[in-house]
Amino acid sequence: MHFSERDHVILDLIEIAGFATFQELSDKLPVSPATLRRDLERLHQAGKLARVRGGARLPDVVRNSTPDLPAVPFHSNINQSRKEKAAIGRAATGLCRPGDAVIIDGGSTTLQMCPHLEELGLEVLTNSLDVAGILLQQPNTGVVIPGGVVFREQNIVLSPFEDVAPRNFRASRMFMSCAAISHYGLMQSDVLLAQAQRQLLAVADELVVLADSGKFTASAGYAVCKLSRVATLITDIGIAPACEDLIRNAGIRLIKVDI
Repeated sequence: MHFSERDHVILDLIEIAGFATFQELSDKLPVSPATLRRDLERLHQAGKLARVRGGARLPDVVRNSTPDLPAVPFHSNINQSRKEKAAIGRAATGLCRPGDAVIIDGGSTTLQMCPHLEELGLEVLTNSLDVAGILLQQPNTGVVIPGGVVFREQNIVLSPFEDVAPRNFRASRMFMSCAAISHYGLMQSDVLLAQAQRQLLAVADELVVLADSGKFTASAGYAVCKLSRVATLITDIGIAPACEDLIRNAGIRLIKVDI
């Protein structure tokens, strides 16, 4: 394969989600790791991508030591659709079994799960300092936090590295929200947020999405995963019939909560 063809493959993969790991690129290209590293360095020097540890990302999202994400501040977002989020979070706890190891991704909807978990004796991996703060008050709940940099706006931990989950941690379920949902899949508002969710999702057996019905009319530019990766989606009864058909036709279990 000529280097120009490899460039197209590399840049196309990174364009899809804003980031690609070295392993993902290696799986798609019939070249040695040394050749791939040279290709990435050449594209980096040309300003077409940014090299990072474990892979490469779009050049316009190169960060300093503290992420600068154009996301809605967490404590503003938490007051949007508050009743719907509370009902969705409460319903999500019904999917947890006593003693489960689970992932609770940072978000204003997933945060609503926390008050209902105390009696379950869960082991929880979370990148959210707000989630961790509540769960640490529950003596029966184990709390694990990945390494990385604290993004103050949303009070979550983001890592530029490929391996963020503690070694040997495996979750039966990951509970996650997103910025938008469409036929493209689950979408996020920033490449670093999408990357962080994909990293955690890699160690989860099953994905449960918590999303109020407004997420089906929202838009966001970075793909987290396809709908086929979702096992269960919990939303409110405001979901439009066409959106409900989209979810059911994708083979996803749909749970609608009334507020």
